[in-house]
Amino acid sequence: MTSLIYNIYCDESCHLENDNIPVMVLGGVYCRAQEVRRISRAIGDLKRHHGLAPDFEVKWTKVSQGKVDFYQDLIAMFLRDDALHFRGVLIPDKGALDHERFGQNHDEWYYKMYYTMLRYVFAAPNRYRVYLDLKDTRGGRKARHLHEVLCNSLYDFGHETVERVQQVRSHESALLQLTDLLIGAIAYENRGLAGSTAKTALIADLKAALGPGALSQTSAFQNRKFNLLRWRANEVRQ
Repeated sequence: MTSLIYNIYCDESCHLENDNIPVMVLGGVYCRAQEVRRISRAIGDLKRHHGLAPDFEVKWTKVSQGKVDFYQDLIAMFLRDDALHFRGVLIPDKGALDHERFGQNHDEWYYKMYYTMLRYVFAAPNRYRVYLDLKDTRGGRKARHLHEVLCNSLYDFGHETVERVQQVRSHESALLQLTDLLIGAIAYENRGLAGSTAKTALIADLKAALGPGALSQTSAFQNRKFNLLRWRANEVRQ
């Protein structure tokens, strides 16, 4: 069987242990590596169509009424492009975690959650390149350790399945920016926020296309376009 190479662009929202926000989301947009240039170019074309600069960075925090048409078109592009897929894990209440009980700290649990998210995507004999948003000076160590965790969990000691885990700057990756947008929508929905009409419009578009519970409930396993796991603290053996 011929192997394919996939790129996975990963990010997280509200992931800090003591940020006073109960909800946490991990997510990744993925596609075949050969599709990245085409999709990135299409997103650039969409920016130009809406009068935005080529280097305008797509971010959930930047969604506003003045740019809502652009963001809605971007969501529509994601939904109709069969090459694009999303996988996410929603942790609805970080306060329910009991790291001491399971002999771990928050960082160790964080890596386990990344594996929980990505193992759904991995399928032999395909190969994968994982890209993380560069956030701080600890990022290089985090990327190396995540690569080790993923490969060990998959018995991929030769790095034949997970070829690389590396950081990229979000402003340089249109697909990483798309990940930020989707996980932002999930976090916003599950925090019960409704102060932005533009953001609620994007959420309504996603629900209309994917189903009313798509941003808050566990997806059917076969859903590969948009697949979400709603993780609970007592599901550590899942």
